[in-house]
Formats: sequence, structure tokens, C-alpha cells
Amino acid sequence: MHPLESVPNVSEGRDADIVGAVGRAFAAAGARLLDTHLDPDHHRSVFTLVGDDRALEDGLVAGVAATRAEIDLRRHDGVHPRVGAADVVPVVPLRREDAAVAVAVARAVARRLGEELGATVFLYGALADDRRPAFYRRGGPAELQLRIDAGEVVPAHGPARLDPRAGAVLVGVRAPLLAFNVVLQGTLDVAEEVAAAVRESSGGLPGVQALGLRLRDAVQVSTNIVDLDATAPHQLVQRIVSEAEARGVGVGAGELVGLIPAVSVVAAAAAAGVREPIGAAGVPTDEALSVAARALRLERLEPDRVLEWHLAP
Repeated sequence: MHPLESVPNVSEGRDADIVGAVGRAFAAAGARLLDTHLDPDHHRSVFTLVGDDRALEDGLVAGVAATRAEIDLRRHDGVHPRVGAADVVPVVPLRREDAAVAVAVARAVARRLGEELGATVFLYGALADDRRPAFYRRGGPAELQLRIDAGEVVPAHGPARLDPRAGAVLVGVRAPLLAFNVVLQGTLDVAEEVAAAVRESSGGLPGVQALGLRLRDAVQVSTNIVDLDATAPHQLVQRIVSEAEARGVGVGAGELVGLIPAVSVVAAAAAAGVREPIGAAGVPTDEALSVAARALRLERLEPDRVLEWHLAP
């Protein structure tokens, strides 16, 4: 069986000890922890795991249990929207033919979180008619509780009363995506305008989600590309740059959250005229990585930031 991926997002990005303990819990059952991304402004950590079905299932349950023990949402002040200490727990099939296995694992995780941990669980993505986490996140945990009380949303598992410390857990199945942020040298209003101009829901690029956020000393366009076939990351960055420049604003560095699929590196390299962007074992060449880094406004892009580098035999 080929491995599945999971990219749990946890509402802690400042305490390295807590993040380390949660990461070890996710990997305790045998899944491989490939990457941990901490963001103190978002107050969020993103873990990248791969493993077979049972190791991933057991690891995700253990990791969510660790977040519930370590994190108190009532003291959380990050800029990223969230409804839970373990906010989203996606299971990602790396091959289309593994989609049914990913669904089975995600459903088992969701059930166990409700039954074993007493967590309030909602489903999203392929488990819920492609509903996205933003549907649940609007207004945060307090608003979500009001919507539960009104009968607008009903948990798939667990109690209808949110734990004030831990909130809800959103469990889903989705295709591989890329999370990518770009700093702007302007105001929050401009970042919000640029985000609106590039996201699909307001007429921008297909498969792109985007928010304008204020960091401690800058503003940022925070994005997810949920359909990498529709929009390549370098195309998104080009659009952000053009929208910012049209408003008289400069663009700073890009930030890759988690790992990047090789296909995204290849797309950026091919657009720049690199003729042979793939090397041994399906991993992009050094030239392709260098070109992609420039296109994405990254200082560098190392081979181990590419998902397939970790999966190569």
C-alpha cells in the first residue's frame, strides 16, 4: 500500500516545547513526521505526516489528544481563523487510486475523536460535499456554538457543546494543496484588496483561497491553492505582484508553509524555460529548484522542502 499524507493544523505557533510534544504524539504510532512549520503571528503550526492507514489513524488520534491536553483556546490570539486547538485534520491521498482508503481513515479518525476523546467533530472536503473549513470557522468558536445551538450545523461525532479549551476538530479528505504566504509593503486594507483580487470566491484565480492579515511588523496575503491543476504557485505569485503594484505597493518575501509538490516546482521551472526540470527519482533538479525559488520569492528552496524527496526510494 502506498502511504497517505496528513497535514494537521494546530493552534499553537509560539511554544516550541508544546509544538514538539504534539509532533512526537502525531508520529508515535509509526507515521513519519516530514516537516513542522511554526508561525508565531498566525499562532499556528502545520505538521506534514505520511504513513500507512493504521499508523496514520492512530497517530492522528494521539496528536489531537496531545493538543487537547496542551492548548487552551481561551488564551489564543493568533491572526489565523480557527475553531479548535487541533483545528483541521486532513487526510490526503497521494495517488487518486488511494482516495477510498483516505476516506476510510478519515472517517475512522473522526469517529474515534468523538468516542475516545469526547471531541466535537465536523467533516469537510470529500467527506462533506467539498465543504471547506472556512464554512465552520467564520466567527470563531463562539459563533460556531451559536450555529450548533440553532441547528444550522450538527457535529458528525461528539458532543454538541464545544469544550471551551479545545473547541472543535475539522476532519476531512482533500487533494494535495499548497499553503503559501506573501508579505506586502503596505497597509492591511491593501492586503485585503489584493487577497480579494486573487481568490476564486471573489472572481480571482481558480482554486485559490486568500486572506489579508496583519502581522506584528508587516501585512500578508495568506493563501491556499486547493487546485494545483487550475493555478500553479508561480502564477499566483505573479498575480499578487501585479495586483500589489497596481496599488502602488511593493512585495516582500514569499513563505512556503509545509512541503511543496514536485509538480509545482516543475511548472515554475518550465515556465522559465528549464528543459529538464526533473532528475533522479522524480525529484526536481537543482536548477529547477533555484528557478522556482526566484519565481516564488523565496531566498532558497532546498530539495527536502519537496514532498517527493521524502517519498523517493
